[in-house]
Amino acid sequence: MLRGDTVGLRARHEEDVPVLRTELYDDVVNGSRSEAGPWRPITPGSKDPRLVVDDKEQRHVPFSVVELEGGTLVGTATLWGIDTHNRCAHIGLGLLPSARGKGYGTDVVAVLCHYGFVVRGLHRLQIETLADNHAMLRSAERNGFVREGVLRSSAWVLGEFLDEVLLGLLAEDWKRDS
Repeated sequence: MLRGDTVGLRARHEEDVPVLRTELYDDVVNGSRSEAGPWRPITPGSKDPRLVVDDKEQRHVPFSVVELEGGTLVGTATLWGIDTHNRCAHIGLGLLPSARGKGYGTDVVAVLCHYGFVVRGLHRLQIETLADNHAMLRSAERNGFVREGVLRSSAWVLGEFLDEVLLGLLAEDWKRDS
């Protein structure tokens, strides 16, 4: 397990999947805001491609996020689009509604930075998020990410186009203590 101040990132357990699916993806509004495509229901009992772990996949590393104190599941975190040639990747996270507003997002981003820069030896990490996702923007900026641009009207979400913010962090600009 990778440990932060308040959360740990561990391998996805089978029992995590129904909780993450119900809390994060069965909600149309939350699911639509977190995915690049349109929301659609997943048949009960089927393998949800957003949550299934393929240990052979090298470009996508999913984690379950747990509270260090007590081990309660609080969300999901991912290093995705890993490009070993250019030594870069994207990070993403989703916190269960009951875990939001507690500072976990900032800690998750910090742990993903440690994993990307120290464990994987990457040079650049990137985040794309909706411009009105203030919690993610704060979590990223508290960890040293810099706003590099706005993708105007780039995301179709529930009947309207929304702007996305692109943030980046280079290994040499990352502070391990942040």
